[in-house]
Amino acid sequence: MPTYVAFLRAINLGATRKFPKASIVAATESAGATDVATHINTGNVRLTTRLRSRERVEQVLEEAYAEHAGFDVPVIAFTAAEFAALADRAAALSAERAHLERHYVHLLKSEPDAARLATLPPPTGAGRLPDGSGEFDVVVHGRAAHVLVGPGHTAGNADPARIERTLGVVATNRNVNVVTTIAGLWCR
Repeated sequence: MPTYVAFLRAINLGATRKFPKASIVAATESAGATDVATHINTGNVRLTTRLRSRERVEQVLEEAYAEHAGFDVPVIAFTAAEFAALADRAAALSAERAHLERHYVHLLKSEPDAARLATLPPPTGAGRLPDGSGEFDVVVHGRAAHVLVGPGHTAGNADPARIERTLGVVATNRNVNVVTTIAGLWCR
């Protein structure tokens, strides 16, 4: 049976979107998954399932999570092998750019279309954050958009919603440390 790594979007934000780890595990198991584990309380889930289609895994989990949480929970899933490759790419991008202050990985439900990709700044360090501070690059590879923030970055100024709107796909983001840690724990 395949192992998947699933990422839940927009949980544990504010008083109305609480979805604790124990409830996530119970909901995941109710969807027929086994070998369920979570990592930190931001919606990172490992599971094994008989389902073989990523899209079907996402759909079944979204239905179970909506039932248990009482609100919609978008899910972005990867096979363990896909996520290991994504984490390796993230580590390589960070290593290539020793000057980085932050590296966020936006995990995408689907690959963005070419027209949307053309609206991103070229990966040259020439982009600016919305408030004008800090240089950044956005590098998209498959279902991952890497936001590489350079010198001048002010903590908290990266805008995940802007990247998601620009790419036109459902996404959730994690920092590169969480991505590589999860890959090491669950995908190797």
